[in-house]
Amino acid sequence: MSNLNTVEKINKQELEEKIIRMLKTCYDPEIPVDIFELGLIYEIQIDDDANVLVKMTLTSPMCPVAGSLPPEVEQKINEMPEVNSAKVQLVWNPPWDKDMMSEVAKLELGFM
Repeated sequence: MSNLNTVEKINKQELEEKIIRMLKTCYDPEIPVDIFELGLIYEIQIDDDANVLVKMTLTSPMCPVAGSLPPEVEQKINEMPEVNSAKVQLVWNPPWDKDMMSEVAKLELGFM
């Protein structure tokens, strides 16, 4: 599963930064902005054993990638050698809206 030695102390901040970089490779196929910049990632929790829980949402409950995007994100995080296990939890509160997007995403999509 993991290349992480159990006695080795993980650097959670460093791991979170690597996870964010990986999340920036995931796109909603209908929107040319990655899911992190879109504001779809609400929380990244990392425990002392490098188990990761990501709370994310979608732009709408009727999003056509609702069945494929969360499992894709979970698989990509699970494939990271520093991660012991990963789970993606889809949440709907608070509901996503365009104000959750980063300035970069708003600029890219013409909201500024």
